[in-house]
Amino acid sequence: MKTISINTPCYNEEENVEEVYRRVREVMAGLGRYRYEHIFIDNASTDRTVEILKRIAAIDTNVRVIVNARNFGHIRSPIYGAFQSRGDAVIGIVADLQDPPEMIPQLIEEWEKGYSMVLTVKRTSEENPLMFRVRKGYYRLVNRLAPIETFENFTGFGLYDRRVIDIVKSFDDPYPYFRGIIAEIGLPWKAVPYDQPRRKRGLTKNNFYSLYDMAMLGITNFSKVPLRISTFTGFIVALLCMFTGFAYLIYKLLFWNSFSVGVAPLVIGIFFFGAVQLISVGILGEYIGSIHTYVQKRPLVVERERVNFEFEPGLPFEEKAVPKS
Repeated sequence: MKTISINTPCYNEEENVEEVYRRVREVMAGLGRYRYEHIFIDNASTDRTVEILKRIAAIDTNVRVIVNARNFGHIRSPIYGAFQSRGDAVIGIVADLQDPPEMIPQLIEEWEKGYSMVLTVKRTSEENPLMFRVRKGYYRLVNRLAPIETFENFTGFGLYDRRVIDIVKSFDDPYPYFRGIIAEIGLPWKAVPYDQPRRKRGLTKNNFYSLYDMAMLGITNFSKVPLRISTFTGFIVALLCMFTGFAYLIYKLLFWNSFSVGVAPLVIGIFFFGAVQLISVGILGEYIGSIHTYVQKRPLVVERERVNFEFEPGLPFEEKAVPKS
């Protein structure tokens, strides 16, 4: 009997973790032919999330809990949780219930057909329409910039064979862009479309900086195009300056007494060239920052404690209900 590992990263999700657990358990009980484990990796929540998870784990030994020493961010923590799994396949499901657990049987069915990766692709979303369009535009941009085919409208929700997880782990990347890495691997994959529901309870923990961090990570990790655009822009601006200066010289020689350059072109030129330089330095800084992170080789997370990892994965817990807090 094979084992399925469910990996759920969470941070201040006290309103959602119990429902995620129940829905996953019900789905796995319906399948019946797999052992499973459900790993919750908590990013040092400040609410009752850890308390609730520990209470569930005390009743159901298929639930494992990792509590991080501090908040290590939404990039490092989820992939660390996947690395701690023992399953023949790993399914990543976020704690906010925007990844429907009811899709697990469909993911497993495609995996049984021989696909190493079964990726869910957002067909529609009940999130803010503007944010959905922005995300779609970003995915298309990354796909055009990257030298390999990337997955548009894919958030990370999907199933990954044990071989995929082992390969990702072998990359030994201290700040991994998971969506890009699995595209780099290139093993057979299947896209499963779905309609993403709205978050029912609680607020998203992704602020502008975290979204920007993820966006820049996706670009800098898998494309040199921004650096080359910066270089080409420098050449083009230099040529424009040369031709503009030559044109002004000719015009001044022809109309020596009546032509006056004025201050405006000089001021505009200074601000324009300054903007080009700042953008170029910023792009270069992003790449240097990525190199700096990789050279430091810091661990993905530091654990404060872990619960139930001494138990082997088993069949779904048969109790009809888990006592609520």
